[in-house]
Amino acid sequence: MTMPKLTRKLIETLEPRAADYSVRDTEVIGLGVRVRPSGTKTFILTYRLGGQLRKLTLGRADEGYSLDEARDRAREKLQDVRGGVDPQVEKVAERNALTVNAMIDHYLTDGPALKPNKKESSWETNRILFDCHVRPLLGRRLARDLTRLDIAKFQLDVAQGKTARNIKTGHRKRSKVTGGKRVAALSVVTLGAAYEFAILTDQLKVNPTKGVERFQTIRRERYLSDREVAAISEALAQFETEEPKHAVMADAVRLLILTGCRKSEILSLKWDSVDWEVGCLRLPESKTGAKTVPLADAAAELLRRRWDESRPPEPSRGHNSGEAPEGLERSPFVLPALKGNGHFVGLPNLWTKVKARADAILRQKASEAGKDPHDVRSMLNVRLHDLRHSFASFAIADGASLFMVGKVLGHKQARTTEIYAHLSDDPLKQVANRAAARLSAAMQF
Repeated sequence: MTMPKLTRKLIETLEPRAADYSVRDTEVIGLGVRVRPSGTKTFILTYRLGGQLRKLTLGRADEGYSLDEARDRAREKLQDVRGGVDPQVEKVAERNALTVNAMIDHYLTDGPALKPNKKESSWETNRILFDCHVRPLLGRRLARDLTRLDIAKFQLDVAQGKTARNIKTGHRKRSKVTGGKRVAALSVVTLGAAYEFAILTDQLKVNPTKGVERFQTIRRERYLSDREVAAISEALAQFETEEPKHAVMADAVRLLILTGCRKSEILSLKWDSVDWEVGCLRLPESKTGAKTVPLADAAAELLRRRWDESRPPEPSRGHNSGEAPEGLERSPFVLPALKGNGHFVGLPNLWTKVKARADAILRQKASEAGKDPHDVRSMLNVRLHDLRHSFASFAIADGASLFMVGKVLGHKQARTTEIYAHLSDDPLKQVANRAAARLSAAMQF
């Protein structure tokens, strides 16, 4: 009996039976259509390898694959068979191939074992970048299939805001995910770290993020002038007078100004980290690990005042209720929370009000001096981290070397301090101006 040549019309007329049956193609030997009792029709390829008869499912015949596509793929697989490659084994390997999501999960779960010195906060930052940007765009792709072009397009997509959205994070809480060049570049770096881990653990061989040119982001450094620092100080004093509970916030800002520490280092500062005898802070943990921060006299005086003010009240005498009053203890934190047992956390929101008040103070003083208040540089864009930058700028303007400033700030690497290099030109310029002035005078007859 002669088998009919497979055509699209013939495939459409095949009716289901009580059991599976197949209709073979006469054009490509081994290709056929399998019809199940459910009516599902599938292209299959039957081939022999190593003396064994095997079957490979190519895809659905009633949706997706055309007959011509099935024949082309069958010819490709038969060519592999002739070369000794088993298409069935390749299919299983494809099914089990590592996706980007699986690679990320591996990295976040087992990565800390190979990176014991990486901080938990850094792992959390990685997780946020993965969840907000990498997984939505690349998560389902096979990690081995991504190319440099794919990574470059991913970076561009994140920069253009394709992953931006507003997500629910809890009851009546939402978080706004934004893109931008900085986030895009960080996402590429973080994805590259996951690839390096996969290579190190023998799961992959190539890191496609290598060689991809990342966006250059402009660092935002804002340095305060003497007048601006004075305006902030006046604003803090006003807030304390208006609302005594703002004293904790005010002292937090003062300590940031006087120590050059990071916000997290000051807000989480504990009394047992204050070395009164040597005059320093011994921080057990920071962005760069444990570090020692020298205390200026003004900062030490502020801490001493807070120590005295935070002394628990003496238990009252003559208590005759029959019950001993509950003992009060000093908070372990230099800047305790207004409620609860933790440290103060409301600084970012209050800082917005402080810098707005300082901005108004500067403009008022300019107006009183007969100057145009619109010419005053705005304080509204000053970040808390700019107080750390300003500490460095004041130190360098006073003649301190970049090396010494880096030591005070706790920089592990010299290149971190190099962002302040341009500030060191000011003292040099003063020297040049003084020398030039004398030479200019000497040139006069």
